[in-house]
Amino acid sequence: MPIEDPLYKLRHAIAGVALALLLSVLVAALLGRWLGDAFGDSYGLRAGIYGALLLYVVIGAVVLFVRVAARETRPLSVQRVLLWLLSLWLWPLLLLPARR
Repeated sequence: MPIEDPLYKLRHAIAGVALALLLSVLVAALLGRWLGDAFGDSYGLRAGIYGALLLYVVIGAVVLFVRVAARETRPLSVQRVLLWLLSLWLWPLLLLPARR
């Protein structure tokens, strides 16, 4: 008996985006610290950069989920999570017009 719940059909995409977003919080923290130290070594600057990076990846998670989720059917693996993570940081490329 097939499960008709739409969220069940999107379970791989939901899990992929969630794990990529969780990992992106850690990446954003490291980047915020590194960039903050490189450009001024103040807590306010590091916190601002971290906040901006978090906003970037949260918006990216929404865009990525909307654009890709319906076609994501493969089960999660380490490689798939890393692909979601990379895609989450490169999400503006999804907005470029497709060349045919």
